[in-house]
Amino acid sequence: MHIRRIIPCLDVKDGKVVKGVRFKDLNDIGYPPDMAEKYQAQSASEIVFLDITASLETRQTTLDLVSETVDRVFIPVTVGGGIRSADDAGDVLSAGAAKVSIGSAAIRDPNIIRECAERFGSPRIVVAIDAKKEGDSWKVYTRGGTERTDLDVVEWARRAEELGAGEILLTSMDADGVKEGYDIPLTGTVADAVSIPVVASGGCGSKEHIYEVLTKTKAAGALAASLFHYDECGVDDVKKFLREEGVQVR
Repeated sequence: MHIRRIIPCLDVKDGKVVKGVRFKDLNDIGYPPDMAEKYQAQSASEIVFLDITASLETRQTTLDLVSETVDRVFIPVTVGGGIRSADDAGDVLSAGAAKVSIGSAAIRDPNIIRECAERFGSPRIVVAIDAKKEGDSWKVYTRGGTERTDLDVVEWARRAEELGAGEILLTSMDADGVKEGYDIPLTGTVADAVSIPVVASGGCGSKEHIYEVLTKTKAAGALAASLFHYDECGVDDVKKFLREEGVQVR
């Protein structure tokens, strides 16, 4: 039986964790290292730290803040935002990140996935995909969800795997922050199309939503922000509920 992961997400802007709806109307939530410690205490499987404006502002991830966050926890931290080259990825990993998440740069130059996988190993390379529904399929968006591409999400996920990605972080822009549940068709379609782990993101509003995405799709993990940031439910509460429902969690 697969062991699933419950992953709080720290969307970071100007040194603060923020949360919005469909990538807009961002509210300050707290300081990343403090929140990382909070989620570690709640037995989070790992943490995702995303510098959400780094790509849009064409700058590198804030390494000092990454280092401080990583130094204050012992669970794995995946870091993304502003990683434009394998050297950038190396800097983030040297700062203590367990994995790097690459989004916009991989679309501009897919070979960055292969180069990073060869230098650091596929298990440490996550490709982030921001997806928005169009008709019967989904398109990939870049630069913090501000720019549409012509890439089909499923085709891009397969391509990322072929190039050496070890994991897909899949965010539904339609569901993000709405708290009405994950996009099950999107998550299920992508998870069925690749053999590497897919982490579902966008739309979580309850522990039942996490149960749904982990039992109705092959998602390897569920990422959530609002549910945890606003103390509507703790990570440990979610894990207890899932275990009672027969879902094995890390």
